[in-house]
Amino acid sequence: MTFALSPSERIAAVRAACSAASVDGFILPRGDEFLGEYVAPYAERLAWLSGFTGSAGLAIVLPGKAGLFSDGRYTVQMEQQAQHDVWSRCHIIEHPPAAWLAEHAQGLCVGYDPKLVSRAMLNAWTTPGVTFVPLASNPVDQAWADQPQAPQSVVFPQSDADAGQSSEEKRHQIAAQLQKDGHDAVILADCTSLAWLLNIRGDDVPLTPVAQGYAVLRSDAHVELFIAPERLEAGLAQALGDEVSVRSPKELAMSLAELGGNVVRIDPATTPVWFETVLVAHGAEIDHASDPCTLPKAIKNSVEQEGSRRAHALDAIAVTRFLYSLTQSAAGKHETELSDRLNSFREQHADYRGQSFDAISASGPNAAFPHYKAEVGRDSVLPANSVYLIDSGGQYPFGTTDITRTVWIGPERPSDAAKEAFTRVLKGNIALSLARFPTGTPGYRLDALARASLWDIGLDYDHGTGHGIGNYLSVHEGPQNISPAPRPTGLVNGMIVSNEPGYYEQGAFGIRIENLLLVKDVQLTAKAKRPFSEFEVLTYVPIDRALIEPSLLDDREQAWLNAYHQEVLKRVGPSLDGDERAWLEVACQPVKAG
Repeated sequence: MTFALSPSERIAAVRAACSAASVDGFILPRGDEFLGEYVAPYAERLAWLSGFTGSAGLAIVLPGKAGLFSDGRYTVQMEQQAQHDVWSRCHIIEHPPAAWLAEHAQGLCVGYDPKLVSRAMLNAWTTPGVTFVPLASNPVDQAWADQPQAPQSVVFPQSDADAGQSSEEKRHQIAAQLQKDGHDAVILADCTSLAWLLNIRGDDVPLTPVAQGYAVLRSDAHVELFIAPERLEAGLAQALGDEVSVRSPKELAMSLAELGGNVVRIDPATTPVWFETVLVAHGAEIDHASDPCTLPKAIKNSVEQEGSRRAHALDAIAVTRFLYSLTQSAAGKHETELSDRLNSFREQHADYRGQSFDAISASGPNAAFPHYKAEVGRDSVLPANSVYLIDSGGQYPFGTTDITRTVWIGPERPSDAAKEAFTRVLKGNIALSLARFPTGTPGYRLDALARASLWDIGLDYDHGTGHGIGNYLSVHEGPQNISPAPRPTGLVNGMIVSNEPGYYEQGAFGIRIENLLLVKDVQLTAKAKRPFSEFEVLTYVPIDRALIEPSLLDDREQAWLNAYHQEVLKRVGPSLDGDERAWLEVACQPVKAG
């Protein structure tokens, strides 16, 4: 990503724009006007300003100082990408923005763009002695002379056959919830909520098939969708039905004004604060509550569950063929070349729609960065006798996948340290796969299962163990997750989560093993006093036996692994032949302790 101005010139231009707006500084989150994880090129404001291209971050520009923040996934990337004499780099958990502002912004007025900032963000930044000021114009947009145009992709339907439920049914389901909660309307600013509610998709942002727009859903199930009408695929407006009105985004403020006197639900985490400001100005009563689409979207219906199984079956064939290819040609290849190779295997199926995130293709020490991103011309060559990590996923019309495999590139044997770390990560993956728990148990209560074997010898990893997965939507979907953070959302039947413990040895190697899991009902003994759930594994791809130390596996873990590999052979084997099939049979041979 290249820009016309130097880093120093960019920040100087933003400071000049702040001065013209009569504020002392500016705070810029990474997200766009829809607060999504992935943004279109026009909205890469944080990358333009700081040079940092991670998917999570924040910048604060003050007259004589500037701070750049991200989490543990990206601290190394910040060090590499941000100019050190311009930016202070901060771990957003260890040194949060509010604390940084308290140190450096006392008595100052800090501007923000109310279309890029949620109420939850503002609350998190609140600092005594610092005044936050909403700006009518974004200083970065003013300074970014060659800013790209916003996307205008075609909005197309997701078939009811893939969605498993019509848009009309979903709208009336959510409208009934609004009535129950005493809400006249809800603002929907999360593009994945629009996609789910209306069974529509688009290509406005990379990697996630959404169309960018807003909607107002009323308690009578009528929807106003604010998106350029000419963007809709022919016949889509009619297919949405009489209860959906498609309106120009230019009409949004006027429509919000019409909600005066109504009780309007706003999710404080997913809705820009601009909506609240306009609504309050016209006499609406605001009730802060979660987006009512979020939980139903996360609980996959039976059709979506079957679609996910189908997507994973297709994906497993591609990833398995890729892993075989590494045995034929890997050492000496560039990391980007290898990720392109994997993508080429996926592209061989007509239902493949693209990556669900930028693949993490990382060799040796690069794999020690959990979210390392290889770039053409700057990536490493995979050496012989090294650990290689590939984290990737695919989008299919009926499901989204996410898988990580870590493999040994020979010809020598891996070190004992690498084998022990890999096996302990595997033990954590198996422990979570085998978990049974009361239905509705929050994910944080299961997180320690994946870490226990690493903890036994004083090791750990600085990221969550699992996140939710969308249905032909975002690869990172809430509200459920599995991590040390005590999020209250319980795991209920129909949710899909990742299972991805890891370990990262700085300067040496990185290890992660990731499968996706479906929460489902489990029948226990008659003594059970409440419903229980367990996980169905969705991902069936070989786990590299070369990195396993069998003596560290107990009988239950060994039995799980061997049964898993037999299932891989059963599911993937019939789609392979010749050398690929022969390799898979060897890769799935039983592991025996001792």
